Amino acid sequence: MTDLAGRLGPDRVRLGVCCTLWWNDDFPTIDAGIPFGQAVSEMALAGFQGCSIGHKYPSDPAELKAALDLRGLRVSEPWTSTYFTIGKMYQKTVDSFEQTLATIKALGGDELVVAEFGASSHLLPVDVFANRPVFSNAQWDALTAGLDTLGKIANSAGMKLSYHHHMGTGVMTRDDIDRLMASTDPDLVFLLLDTGHAAFAGDDPLELARAYAHRIGHVHMKSVRPEVVSQVREQGLSFQQGVELGVFTVPGDGAIDFRPIFEVLADADYRGWLVVEAEQDPNKANPLAYAMKARAYLADVLGW
Repeated sequence: MTDLAGRLGPDRVRLGVCCTLWWNDDFPTIDAGIPFGQAVSEMALAGFQGCSIGHKYPSDPAELKAALDLRGLRVSEPWTSTYFTIGKMYQKTVDSFEQTLATIKALGGDELVVAEFGASSHLLPVDVFANRPVFSNAQWDALTAGLDTLGKIANSAGMKLSYHHHMGTGVMTRDDIDRLMASTDPDLVFLLLDTGHAAFAGDDPLELARAYAHRIGHVHMKSVRPEVVSQVREQGLSFQQGVELGVFTVPGDGAIDFRPIFEVLADADYRGWLVVEAEQDPNKANPLAYAMKARAYLADVLGW
């Protein structure tokens, strides 16, 4: 047992895993043919308490909840892409968010995750660094006002909204995150700390955790392979190419030491999900093996 076992124990945090170990929702060609049932069974077998929602999951909330309940799993978060920075997408974004909220409520979840994908380069076969959007002041205003609106909707439903900074988007770097946090209501919009995306973008996830410790609402835990990060930068590769080359991996592998990050979260009395997420090619990285590697590492560091 470590000191973290008490301060980040199972009475305070829940451990989840994203289905991106088993397949990729952004890039359907990154797939080894693993079906939904096998994936969620392996999540439970590896010792996790919850999972994200993916495109292979049943669309009917009752069917999905029954399948997860059978395995002792809960939904850690659903994902909603926002498009506040591009034309004629405000109402569609709000409507999509409200649909997602209804689904997660039916599943017994209480957290929502969003990221602004207006003009994002992360899905395109282009240099992910050189072609990511840089928002104008008007776009920033539209984004932050829109996020505050979604935060109010979530709050009124008893749920928490966390923003996911992401490679290839207009909120990718530390400077972007700082501006977003400074321009949104801290009671309505929280930060999803994604260690892998921070490191890939060239920032220090530990420093990011320290800066926003008391505003972190959700955590995605993934590590990076620095040699692949350098390759993506130097060769001008796309986000998909980086994923296929193995830029991301699970905690316990790669370059990120999670213990000091957990210490920061514990000091801030963090309560919520710690979710393993490592977008890898399941044809190269056996999903169950990597899920178990991550869970063993977390057991060693957290003490449970």
